[in-house]
Amino acid sequence: MRILAIDTATEACSAALLSGGEMIGRYAEPGKSHAQLILSMVEAVLAEAEVTLSMLDGLAVSIGPGAFTGVRISVAVAQGLAFGADLRVVPVTTLEALALQAVQHGAALVLSCLDARMREVYWGCFAADEARVAVARSEPRVGAPDSVVLPGGAGRYRGIGRGFAAYPSLASLPGVDFKSGDGRALPNAREIARLGAVRLAAGEGVDPALLRPLYLRDNVALTEAQRALDKAKPKANAE
Repeated sequence: MRILAIDTATEACSAALLSGGEMIGRYAEPGKSHAQLILSMVEAVLAEAEVTLSMLDGLAVSIGPGAFTGVRISVAVAQGLAFGADLRVVPVTTLEALALQAVQHGAALVLSCLDARMREVYWGCFAADEARVAVARSEPRVGAPDSVVLPGGAGRYRGIGRGFAAYPSLASLPGVDFKSGDGRALPNAREIARLGAVRLAAGEGVDPALLRPLYLRDNVALTEAQRALDKAKPKANAE
């Protein structure tokens, strides 16, 4: 199976091609210019593998959560590539991709956290299955760091993601094991490709027209000042 994966949803920008057991990838943290960089990365991995889009079995893409503009770029680029080559697409969340990094290093349970700005984190809990793939144990969520709650009675969770670097108190949650190096982790298209290949083989690819971004916030453009103002407003009495 050959599957191309892309991700521009966070500070990182990456592309990867999984072909059989071989992985070819590109990764950078450019800050901006994700739209231009991701296309050059796609061209580079395809050229190195000596394949074209039409030779692929499918495409995997990060759908968020993450930066609003980055998530939109990720989904739009995936749709454009998939439509042009008549490919099925597998949506993968940034939190799943983070969790798989920890699973590949031996973790059985994982708490993925990304900095959502505005004093919040994106987070989700995952478990490794028999195939060593990250499987969700909770819905992806966004909220204040003190809103993060682990499922009970399962064991200890390995923490991963830059949410831990932004909010060090998360590492002190009961049931969480955290290594400082894991606080630098961001999603990578390599893990998105691995998750996408498993799901594509299971028939879970979708038409690119059905691809939807995962923002989690209802108002993704709401500023921190607006949020503080809304909280300060008196609540209307129900009639």
